[in-house]
Amino acid sequence: MYDYHHLHHVKEQSQSKKALWVTLILTAFFTIVEIIGGIMSNSLALLSDSAHMISDVIALGLSMIAIYLATRPPNARFTFGYLRFEIIASFLNGLALAIIAVGIFIEGIRRFIHPEPINFKLMLVIASIGFIVNLVLTLVLSRSIKEEENLNVQSALWHFIGDLLSSAGVIVSAIIIYFTAYQWVDPLISMVIGGIIFIGGSKIIKESYLILMESVPQKFNLDEIRADIGKVEGVEDVHEMHLWAVSTDHYSLTAHVFIDDKIQPFCIILAINETLKEKYGIEHSTIQMEHAGIHPHGEYGKEFLRRAEH
Repeated sequence: MYDYHHLHHVKEQSQSKKALWVTLILTAFFTIVEIIGGIMSNSLALLSDSAHMISDVIALGLSMIAIYLATRPPNARFTFGYLRFEIIASFLNGLALAIIAVGIFIEGIRRFIHPEPINFKLMLVIASIGFIVNLVLTLVLSRSIKEEENLNVQSALWHFIGDLLSSAGVIVSAIIIYFTAYQWVDPLISMVIGGIIFIGGSKIIKESYLILMESVPQKFNLDEIRADIGKVEGVEDVHEMHLWAVSTDHYSLTAHVFIDDKIQPFCIILAINETLKEKYGIEHSTIQMEHAGIHPHGEYGKEFLRRAEH
């Protein structure tokens, strides 16, 4: 008999799921169109955008898997459920963005050294269609994030912001080439696109890395939370406190507290849990009640007892 039924370690995200399905289908279709257009026009900017679109399809696939896994309940092996896969998928998505950006940059340098002819008319048509598609998908994902917080959808949004800028860059590149015949504009624009993509990928990598390392989420101030717990009647000291995100908007906190043994410990735990829930939205906490004279804490416990005596 498992006791996981009372823990909220499942995510039901209907809005995110719907937005990602729409995005995945449209992206997969346009990726094929853009690859064909990039090859026929011989535009690096267009091919770099299509490479980015391929990463989008992979990223969206991972995001969909993460959302479906998040609906699976915890079990005896995965006691936190499958929420953390959302962060793993986000990390892989960010890494894919960074690698693609480096590849685009390297190919851009090669094209600077060895310029190649470009069919700018086809390049312009494909890029214009791409701009419209990416604009629609960016709006769909932006609306989804406003309704449901999800790092996966956020990473997908960064992909499409990059795509939107890519399409705009390709359009600008095609127009400049038409009026000036400067073929080097194509690799230049592609390298600018690569830089933007790299920035987005780095941001996602950093956010997912911090969660995987179980760092304190940026929205919380650990000292402030410690002080609020310390204000609860019966709490004399707070130590061994840890706060981390299992997934986006799913937080866990553990803490040890020295308490006044004249006050009922159950009342203290209840008050601490209420404080964490009402003020910080932390619903999953584990508080260990201790007495400095009974539970050994080395020099820390001895120092606490000395202060208490005075």
